[in-house]
Amino acid sequence: MKDLSPNIKSSITRSITQTFEQYMTSINWDEDEYDIEEFIKTWREYITTKALWYSKIPDKMKNDPAFHEDLAQRINEVIHRILSEPPSEEQVANIQMLQEKLDSYMNFHCKAEAAYVETLLKERMEKQ
Repeated sequence: MKDLSPNIKSSITRSITQTFEQYMTSINWDEDEYDIEEFIKTWREYITTKALWYSKIPDKMKNDPAFHEDLAQRINEVIHRILSEPPSEEQVANIQMLQEKLDSYMNFHCKAEAAYVETLLKERMEKQ
């Protein structure tokens, strides 16, 4: 991956982030349901059908085991970053307010999960 342009590296990171957050939403951020192999399958499907950057990588590089090791490392780094980023104060305040109104409690640990919880609670409020 060292030979790739900064734009492609950035696109790879964005695709990992977007796919991971979509995957986690699809399993309702349930840690017990998380399956790294299922996530990788989802990400591979995304990059081969929707990601514009994938076709710009030479086949020789795609077939290189070192490239796949670099990708695996990048995936782990991105997932770690997502899971380590704390929710914003605004997210916490909004979620607390919504939970009080709905008399519910949902746990969340990171900014991306807080976004999921906030969206879910807002949808519940709209249905009431």
